[in-house]
Amino acid sequence: MPLFQRLRNWRKNTISASILKAFKKVLPPMSSTEKEAIEAGTVWWEAELFSGRPDWQKLMNYPVPTLTVQEQAFLDNEVEQACALVNDWEVTTQDMDLPEAAWQYLKDNKFLGMIIPQEYGGLGFSAFAHSEVITKLSTRNSALAVSVMVPNSLGPAELLIHYGTPEQKNHYLPRLATGQEIPAFALTSPWAGSDAAAIPDSGVVCKGIREGKEVLGMRVSWDKRYITLAPVCTLLGLAFKLYDPDGLLGEQKEIGITCALVPRDHPGVEIGRRHFPLNAMFMNGPTRGKDVFMPLDFIIGGPAMAGQGWRMLMECLAAGRAISLPSSNVGMSQLAVRTVGAYARIRIQFNLPIGHFEGVEEVLARMGANTYAGNAVRIMTAGAVDLGEKPSVVSSIAKYHVTERARSVINDAMDIIGGKGICLGPSNFLGRAYQQIPIGITVEGANILTRNLIIFGQGAIRCHPYLLKEMQVAQEPDSATSLDNFDRLFWQHVGFSVRNGLRTLASGLFGARIFTLRHQAAAETKSYYQHLTRLSGALAFMADVTMLAMGGSLKRREKISARLGDVLAQLYIASCVLKQYESHGRQQDELPFVHKAVQQCLFEAQTALLQTCRNFPNRNIGLLLRLVSFPWGASFSVPADALDHPICEQLMQPGSTRDRLTANCYCPTHPEDPVSAIELALVYAIKAEPVEAKIRQDEKNGLFKNHPEANVRDIARLAFDMNRISAEEYELLATRNRLRDTVIHVDDFPGELRNPAAFMNLRNTRQGDPK
Repeated sequence: MPLFQRLRNWRKNTISASILKAFKKVLPPMSSTEKEAIEAGTVWWEAELFSGRPDWQKLMNYPVPTLTVQEQAFLDNEVEQACALVNDWEVTTQDMDLPEAAWQYLKDNKFLGMIIPQEYGGLGFSAFAHSEVITKLSTRNSALAVSVMVPNSLGPAELLIHYGTPEQKNHYLPRLATGQEIPAFALTSPWAGSDAAAIPDSGVVCKGIREGKEVLGMRVSWDKRYITLAPVCTLLGLAFKLYDPDGLLGEQKEIGITCALVPRDHPGVEIGRRHFPLNAMFMNGPTRGKDVFMPLDFIIGGPAMAGQGWRMLMECLAAGRAISLPSSNVGMSQLAVRTVGAYARIRIQFNLPIGHFEGVEEVLARMGANTYAGNAVRIMTAGAVDLGEKPSVVSSIAKYHVTERARSVINDAMDIIGGKGICLGPSNFLGRAYQQIPIGITVEGANILTRNLIIFGQGAIRCHPYLLKEMQVAQEPDSATSLDNFDRLFWQHVGFSVRNGLRTLASGLFGARIFTLRHQAAAETKSYYQHLTRLSGALAFMADVTMLAMGGSLKRREKISARLGDVLAQLYIASCVLKQYESHGRQQDELPFVHKAVQQCLFEAQTALLQTCRNFPNRNIGLLLRLVSFPWGASFSVPADALDHPICEQLMQPGSTRDRLTANCYCPTHPEDPVSAIELALVYAIKAEPVEAKIRQDEKNGLFKNHPEANVRDIARLAFDMNRISAEEYELLATRNRLRDTVIHVDDFPGELRNPAAFMNLRNTRQGDPK
């Protein structure tokens, strides 16, 4: 036997065997539901980011999502019309629902069947088209977006497409596509909440009477809440645990989580009451049932899919989460950036547009960079779904970080518009978005849960090139084959960790420029790829050391895992931003947004790594990690102030950059609409600035001294009377002033506001409209 083989056998039988034995002891127990959750979906670009040396050419080779001619026409026509049918103020104060005309329009034009294949009467749209539609609808009204989003996200249609029997597909999909059936999916329980696998809702296999005949079925009891569209649904998707104590289906007594479709009018179904989700006014409510008998063919996929519900949900959840919440929150961000950028140019204080003050400039620039980054994440993640991926990790990243960035954008927007934003009324274009931001934070996996348990908890195992394989081998019965496989994987893993550690130390000592890129990067962004490669190596090395040092206890160290998840997320966000810059043809006017967004990602990733080192339970290991990753200390700082001004200049004037950044924003043309008024007022504000400057210079020269009418309201008339401006210039200022007054107007109402009847008629009774 060759010496090398003898040495390998010695290593395997002594060192690797001992390590495998210890590994099995520290390996945390994993339930079947946890195993299915971890193994659900696919691994995509996030695996490259976890590799320590991402292949950036691979990122650039991903196709850029595009719309078909049919999809673009739908966005330009049907989506525009749907937006025009809805008035946000009336929905949230008078109708408490979408108007009937809007509901009918959505049904007639197959908005509820965008993901249903054309062969079943649906539109068969791509994930990217679905995302584009939801983003645009969200810039108009939350209830409108949610009512379209839910039937096209995780729910009966998607589950039927993937798992339904031919009979179920042929019956339900055409009806869902045309709105004859309105779906809802009931998963969340009062006693389980985010721990969906622990739902107490249950069913027992038994015999019962169905249409006068005895059939094999289930007697199901459930109590669900937070179920979107439940009050108006006609077809209820239901998740519950199924048991077979009498062995009617086989030997297995506890069959597992099962998904069924239950018609609303089925005997025993309790449905129709509503929750009141922060004035969003989309239909959401509870549903209950007690010992409701239903035949086995109600199970999605038929009896053969009994007990497969959790796997079904985990496999489908990624696609829905990758689209719905990121799209709706990017829509709100685009609306905020477009309107507040204009407002900052229109609103004048101390004789200057407020956007020219550095304090406002800082906040507005942050809004712009966050919106640019959020949109990049939305597009790239939806594109992954169209490539056939079910990106469970990046969908969690997109859900958490896009909704958090949207929260930052809306909060910043409210700070800028001040009192205008906090007084609700028909002319307030942001108040409802501010109220509704917590909904996106809470639903489809609460953000605290997503950040602390899912992103790294699932990402580290799925993205790591060896860890999941090692875990799978460790769960096999002891054998020569399993030991041989573990030996090979473990020592490959050691080599992987050592290489990443050495590369991380070298880049920390000598700079990230030691990394040679394998793709032709733009000169202005080349260093970002190198820095991201350095941080990727640091993440991979630190994750390996952390998992080795903590073992199964890492599951309880949520702050550590959350910070490591933050690093992975920031690398992904930066990748999306760079990909978007390339896909837009390296537009130079976008560079300030790119610089600010990527530099913020680098700083946040560095902060998370340093905090991990600082708070590591074993201080010596923490110090070692810091010395390897950042031998000279912190390398990245927050973006420079100099980036703010060019960003704000782009946001405060009409132009191609502003239009690209807010491409999905619905811009109505009705003169009484607040968004329409802002768009028109911005144009006249810019036109009037030279005339305004002339008047201010005269004022500075003392020409209007001792004239009481030389105030902010009447100075234009005084200048005209003194022949300092022409009639045309005066008319321009008068038009600007009228439009500006419309924009800054704050609604007021009769004193009987506490009277419900008066409240329901606010739009018709408001006082003080500008003339």
